[in-house]
Amino acid sequence: MTAARKIIIDTDPGQDDALALLLALASPELDVLGITAVAGNVPLALTEKNARKICELAGKPGTKVFAGAIRPLVRDLVTAEHVHGRTGLDGPDLPEPEMPLQDGHAVDFIIDTLMAHGEGEITLCPLGPLTNIALALNREPRIATRIREIVLMGGGFFEGGNVTPTAEFNIYVDPHAADVVLRSGVPVVMMPLDVTHKALTTRARIAAIRALDTKVGAACAELLEFFERFDEEKYGTDGGPLHDPCVIAYLLKPELFTGRSCNVTVETGSELTMGMTVIDWWRVTDRPENALVMRDIDDDGFFTLLTERLARL
Repeated sequence: MTAARKIIIDTDPGQDDALALLLALASPELDVLGITAVAGNVPLALTEKNARKICELAGKPGTKVFAGAIRPLVRDLVTAEHVHGRTGLDGPDLPEPEMPLQDGHAVDFIIDTLMAHGEGEITLCPLGPLTNIALALNREPRIATRIREIVLMGGGFFEGGNVTPTAEFNIYVDPHAADVVLRSGVPVVMMPLDVTHKALTTRARIAAIRALDTKVGAACAELLEFFERFDEEKYGTDGGPLHDPCVIAYLLKPELFTGRSCNVTVETGSELTMGMTVIDWWRVTDRPENALVMRDIDDDGFFTLLTERLARL
């Protein structure tokens, strides 16, 4: 059996982040070295608490959770309570976490862990704004060659944006951090709205998760039913897009996704298009490829994987 893939998940939970964390914690192919929280969907005081709530729901209270950046590099923090609810995890009534928040800052944990491992041993999995990752790269540039790859949820091109006409939320919240990451030279795999909007939490898919008849299954069904109401109303679909678990599913079954290597540049100058990911899908510039950008997903295979893994918790 191959050794489990070492990962650090950087996150701002968020219902879809919660499902991504549960998918990772349920999968023996992945060794979650730690979870780093960032301000995003809700402020940091809630995202770090929510990460611990999900670890306890998964029965993994020994997981290390660190608090990171309280705000973006340059801009003021924008949050999304209108989507995720006041707590960020509205839906089920999850108990206050008993497991401790780790001492030390998330950025120090990321740097120290990468420097303690060999090159190409650790994958970073950012599910929210890229502030912690950019801070780590800026503070200790030597980590860039040690990161196996960065698999992130963020951006959009053909789908446009979900928080402005051109910008996806994670990139919009901290476009300057996204710019640092995409110019770092680290291999990047990007799950934009173009792929996540094809992973819809239909009634049948939520029913299958509820039918697991477990505490985790019930909580996940409630999380998804709360989360999807915003996008169902917005897009007129049966179910909302399940963004962040695409990152973890790619690590487990990359064959579920198709895309191509492109140049991706982030707009940081224009307020009109702030945070837009300009993806050179058709290779009309000579800018070098810096990201593997996904565009399609086997959505049935994705939900089969997710449901099967949730059943293990």
